Amino acid sequence: MPPPSPVIAPPPRARRWPLALALLVVLAALAGGWAWWQGRPVAADAVEVRAQPLQRTLLVTARVRAPLRVEVGSTLTARVAAVAVDEGDAVAAGAMLLTLEDSEARAALAQAQAALAQARARLAAQRQVAGPTAVAALAQAEANHAAAQRELARSRELLAQGFISAARLDEAQRQAEIALAQRDVAAVQAAAQRAGGAEALAALTQLEAAQAALQAAQARLAQTVLRAPAAGRVVGRTVEPGQVVAPTRALLVLAPDGPTELLAAVDERFIAQLQPGQRAQVLADAHPQQPFAARITRIAPAVDAQRGAVEVRLVPEGQAPPFLREDMTLSVEIVTAERAAARVLPLGALRAAPVGERAQVLVVREGRAELRTLDLGLRTLDRVEVTAGLAEGDRVLLDPLLQPGQRVRVRVVDAAQAAAAAGTRGAGGEGSGAAMGAGAAR
Repeated sequence: MPPPSPVIAPPPRARRWPLALALLVVLAALAGGWAWWQGRPVAADAVEVRAQPLQRTLLVTARVRAPLRVEVGSTLTARVAAVAVDEGDAVAAGAMLLTLEDSEARAALAQAQAALAQARARLAAQRQVAGPTAVAALAQAEANHAAAQRELARSRELLAQGFISAARLDEAQRQAEIALAQRDVAAVQAAAQRAGGAEALAALTQLEAAQAALQAAQARLAQTVLRAPAAGRVVGRTVEPGQVVAPTRALLVLAPDGPTELLAAVDERFIAQLQPGQRAQVLADAHPQQPFAARITRIAPAVDAQRGAVEVRLVPEGQAPPFLREDMTLSVEIVTAERAAARVLPLGALRAAPVGERAQVLVVREGRAELRTLDLGLRTLDRVEVTAGLAEGDRVLLDPLLQPGQRVRVRVVDAAQAAAAAGTRGAGGEGSGAAMGAGAAR
């Protein structure tokens, strides 16, 4: 039996050729798959640019303060008879607040009234009796003086004719002098009794003094009753019936009705955003269902160095809500800027934090991501206004990992939801992280 034939193995190169060919096919397939994977459109969220209102607001905490407080006190030293009001009471202008004991003041008033009656009687007597009597006395004295002058002249003639003696002439001369003196006295008395004369002025002055004394007594009696100087609310009381009070002590504190002010301390970082006249929405923690409108009336010229804040004053528009109380805490949202229609993007759409007034975004153009530089305007905590670089209807990509030139398959999302998500991340929003006590922009 012949031996079996030996098996002849193929050359090594002949066995390796199919393996190399298969490896090349696999590598080509992988390369093609990778190229297809890299070139495929990537699903990406985008927002569509639309004109919409934009409003920037500042949230601050404020307190209620009445425009002023009036301390009511006594101008007399006296004992308190009664107190008619208590803290928290609303009072009208002129309403009685408290009374002091007034027996002494009433006695002084009665005395002044009697003195006035006496002065009036004297003036009436002067005008109705003394004046006419003085005029009549003057007329009589003038008549007597005229008669004495005639008698003197006749006596001189008789003496010259030798019918009377020189003694008789001397007597006539003396009577004429007496009549002249009586006429002069009567003239002075009549002048004093006439209007503007000394006696008339004295009677009139006494009447005026009595009237002034009566007014003083009436004023003193009126001071025993303390009345509200204006309509308002009693915010303090430190007196009780029976106490002896003095002019140096404040007995009641009154907050007059008026334009109630809201005082807010705003962080100095936001001073540039504030202007007098800006409107605000106010909410009291105790009445969350009753918001009301207010406006800024004044911004303090100086900054409180200790707090790093500036005081801002607001007043309610129209009638202030009745539930406001002194020092009540309020939440105030001030509208610092607004646009009726603006092209708005969520801050999360920006590729990086804005540099000055410019930033970059990726927009969709012919199915690919294109880098676009924008001019920015008004910013809030989660949104920003685009003033140049975008047109209405442009789609802005939100994914920060996308690269320019990359193919994308767009899914348009709601801009408000995107802005809220950006606000949650705190992406570069102006005023983000500000404390509520000092103010937070949004």
